[in-house]
Amino acid sequence: MAEKNTKVLAFVGKGGVGKTSLSALTVRLLSETHPDKKILAIDADPAVGLATALGVDVVSTVDDIRKSFINTAESGNTNAAVELLGEAKYQMLDALVEIGNISFLAIGRPESAGCYCKVNAYLKEIISMISDSFDYVIIDGEAGIEQVNRRVMEKVTHLILVSDASKKGLQVVKTVYSVAKELVMFDKSGVIINRIPDMDIPLDTGEIELLSCIPDDLEMSVNDIKGKSVFAINGNSPIFKGIKTALERIGID
Repeated sequence: MAEKNTKVLAFVGKGGVGKTSLSALTVRLLSETHPDKKILAIDADPAVGLATALGVDVVSTVDDIRKSFINTAESGNTNAAVELLGEAKYQMLDALVEIGNISFLAIGRPESAGCYCKVNAYLKEIISMISDSFDYVIIDGEAGIEQVNRRVMEKVTHLILVSDASKKGLQVVKTVYSVAKELVMFDKSGVIINRIPDMDIPLDTGEIELLSCIPDDLEMSVNDIKGKSVFAINGNSPIFKGIKTALERIGID
């Protein structure tokens, strides 16, 4: 990763605040701003919402690769299981969906707790190896932070927390940030406050840098209802301008 200076952006925080939309808009913005760069979008949320937001049809996931190994191992065919694990990198490359300069990878469902830890660690290592070939990696994480570190990447360069303007939402973000400092290596971080009904509402983000305040965007809501991808969003919409501001403030150009 160091040779290519890959920038890894992880979007984390509480659920239901537009994290997936912001992740997808980041992918779109970077792909349009840097058509010569390679971008990897990783959907680490089991709901696979990033695929819908990007208009991608998921064929297979990392968890499908994991399950095929486990099923083969449990059937008693050890040699076939070892061979399958050795081919995991190629299977993961086959699982990538490519759209222009964007590649998409879905992690899939969470693994069973404490099950096949070596397999999980090996698959995470392969994801890191694949990521080395990209200029930007954008991760849409599920609520919380643990699974980004456990299942996807050891290191992210930019940790972007997302919340709404509610006191509960801001408290969740602070908690997630506190946990992230223990579990995830990152260089820069900040918070985006999304879907603000009133821009004059006072916001307490604690020690977390405020990257952007985004008002409730009707166009984005209608777009979600219709199941359209973020590529249909107007470039002058509040949410598009908001994510652009956030990326600039955290050092992504």
